[in-house]
Amino acid sequence: MKHNYWIYLLIMFGVTYLTRVAPLVIFRKKIQSRFIRSFLYYIPYAVLAAMTFPAVFFAAGSVPAAAAGVAAAVIAALMGGSLFTVAVTASAVVYVVSLLI
Repeated sequence: MKHNYWIYLLIMFGVTYLTRVAPLVIFRKKIQSRFIRSFLYYIPYAVLAAMTFPAVFFAAGSVPAAAAGVAAAVIAALMGGSLFTVAVTASAVVYVVSLLI
């Protein structure tokens, strides 16, 4: 069975192009609704969290160690830690818990 990869490439191009151009075509004027603007503001954060959060629990090799790291990261973030501080804290907790388990 011979596959024509140019057709696959063109289909992928079309889908990607449509998803990027559709908002420009649909929303030509500035969005006035405060609810929709606030909803759209948080979409990138929600998508990023949905993509990374499940992977966090499998990256450490141990779910309890990963859960401890997530808990430490959340606590460090709520205490006002910088991104570097939160990452180092979570990594250190995962490392220590991994050694103890």
